[in-house]
Amino acid sequence: MRTRWMQMVIALAGLAAMCGSAACAQTDVAASLYGAFTGTITATPYPGIGTFQSPSNAAGGLLEVRHISKPWIGYEGTYAFNRANQVYSQTNTPPPGEPPCFFPCAAGESVFTTPVSNNAHEVTGDWVVSVKVSNFRPFALAGGGVLFDVPSSGQVATSVMQCVIQVTTSCVLSTSGNRANTSTKPVFVYGAGVDWKLLPHIGMRLQYRGNLYKAPDLVAGFPPMEAFAHTAEPMIGVYFRL
Repeated sequence: MRTRWMQMVIALAGLAAMCGSAACAQTDVAASLYGAFTGTITATPYPGIGTFQSPSNAAGGLLEVRHISKPWIGYEGTYAFNRANQVYSQTNTPPPGEPPCFFPCAAGESVFTTPVSNNAHEVTGDWVVSVKVSNFRPFALAGGGVLFDVPSSGQVATSVMQCVIQVTTSCVLSTSGNRANTSTKPVFVYGAGVDWKLLPHIGMRLQYRGNLYKAPDLVAGFPPMEAFAHTAEPMIGVYFRL
């Protein structure tokens, strides 16, 4: 029995040594489509003021260059793009003792709303751990990079629904202009998936990636969110193995 275990250990060591050579190293390029899903982000920068950031769900594309240099460990570089439109809103609650306005501004004395048309660009470098099982290669990844949010226009419109308490209580709607800012934030990336080989050099890649980052501050008139956002990205794509 002891001899058999020694033979198995020697065989595994030999396999690892073979795969550690250039013969088992592999490089591929891949393109994937994904959906970007981000929940509403909330913050309370000052007493009586609530700030909300509502990112829209969107489709996007991802390009990857991946290299597996050892039996189970490799690395990749990625670029991703998707529309990342945002709606910023802020509610100022009336001081205690003042009557609230009626609908549609019953939630507070004034409500500010600013939609922002925005493009998100992401560049990351990730470590990849994978194992080959028949025509499949499950993998997990983790890494980091930079997320660039670039508004489509330098100016955005802010709608203000304000409570006016005079002889009668009413709500007044007005519009003002605000400056839109580009945001650059670090991003942490994690994920998992599987490569399915269909032809000797071509296959399908199914994966899930999650992005964790600080919410972008795109509107000059709103206080910084100082809150973390999470974007879930289920993906489907194809790879070409060089």
